[in-house]
Amino acid sequence: MPAVPHRQIRAAHTDTTVTVYQAYAPHLGVPAARDNRFPPAWKRERMTWIKPSFLWMMYRCGWATKADQETVLAIEITREGFDQALREACLSHYEPGVHADRAAWQESLRRAPARVQWDPERSLRLGALPHRSLQLGLSGPASRAYADEWTVSIRDVTPLVHEVHGLLRSGAEGAEDAARALLPVETPYPSGPLEHLGA
Repeated sequence: MPAVPHRQIRAAHTDTTVTVYQAYAPHLGVPAARDNRFPPAWKRERMTWIKPSFLWMMYRCGWATKADQETVLAIEITREGFDQALREACLSHYEPGVHADRAAWQESLRRAPARVQWDPERSLRLGALPHRSLQLGLSGPASRAYADEWTVSIRDVTPLVHEVHGLLRSGAEGAEDAARALLPVETPYPSGPLEHLGA
């Protein structure tokens, strides 16, 4: 089996959409899933981070147990919007070889409506893996477009989160395989080279 590239976007995606994950307090997450759009209380001016990796989201929200992260949403957005954000994004940290110098990175970061972090991908038990997973931060026009233009559907997947976590905690024979079988299928996303993001 070929090694996974060190930095690679893996996601559930179709010809026109890509699924990302976020976790919110119920007062935001429940109405978002119910109405299939983010409510007015969702602050469109703040930076919002989206994650294509289900297991990285589980690591971040502690299987929906952390405060204000009890509702996990699967947000299907247009690939057109996702690709635009990637094109306009800047790495969240300076990286020699990607940026001409620190000043050039700072200028790119100042202008970019999106930023990228590559964090260790997670195993089913949420241990760090040797390859990286994308986190995409959206601010200003990108955040507003995400909420009001790119979003195709919003699903509350908290019951799935609880089911998978329950299986893992049970310790029953075959429970880990059963939990793995419930995970969303994530395959390499055809973004093309992302040299400006070090990938």
